[in-house]
Amino acid sequence: MARKPANLEPGKIRETVLAAALHLFAMRGYFNTSVPEIARAAQVSVGSIYHHFKDKEDVARALYYGLMDGLQGELAVIAERHESAHDRCRAIMAMLFQLTENNREAMEFMLHAKHREFLPDDPPVCSSRPFATMRAFVEAGMDRGEVRRADPMVATASLFGGAIRLITARLDGALDTPLPGLLDACWECGWRGIAA
Repeated sequence: MARKPANLEPGKIRETVLAAALHLFAMRGYFNTSVPEIARAAQVSVGSIYHHFKDKEDVARALYYGLMDGLQGELAVIAERHESAHDRCRAIMAMLFQLTENNREAMEFMLHAKHREFLPDDPPVCSSRPFATMRAFVEAGMDRGEVRRADPMVATASLFGGAIRLITARLDGALDTPLPGLLDACWECGWRGIAA
C-alpha cells in the first residue's frame, strides 16, 4: 500500500490526489481508473483519499468543478482586459488554444470525459458557467452591433465550433501543428461567420 511521501504536507494531499486523478482519467478514462490506482499515482494511502473525498465520483466532481472555476477565472480576467466582443472572444480562443498546449490533460478531461456519468444532476458541459459566459460575450456583441442578431447558442457555436474541433483534433493526435499557430486563421473564419 502506498504511503504519504515524507515531503507532502497534509494540506497538499487533496491537490496531489486531484493531480493524479486528472492524469489517470485523461489517460485511461473515469471508469477504467480505480481509487487504489489514484492512491498509487498520488503516493498516498487509499484511506487518505477517503478522508478527503467520499468516493471516486467525488474526486471527479471536485476535479471538474476546480477546472471549471479556473476557466471561469480566466474569463473574468479577459472581461476585465477587453471591452469589445471581438477582443474578448479572440482572447478566449487564444486562451483555450494555449491551455490545450500547456495542460493537455485538463482539456482532455473537460472535453472528453462523460461528465453525466459522475455529475448526473448537473447541466451538460455546454450549459456550464464558462460556456454561459462565452455566450454572454457574444450576446453583448449583438447588443453593441458587433455581432449579427441570431440565436445566441447558434452564434456562439459558429464562432467557437471550429476552435473546439481543432482542440479535439490536437488532443486526438490528428493535428501536429501547435494550436497558437492556427489562431489567426481559425479566428478569421469564426468571426466572419457572425460579424455584423
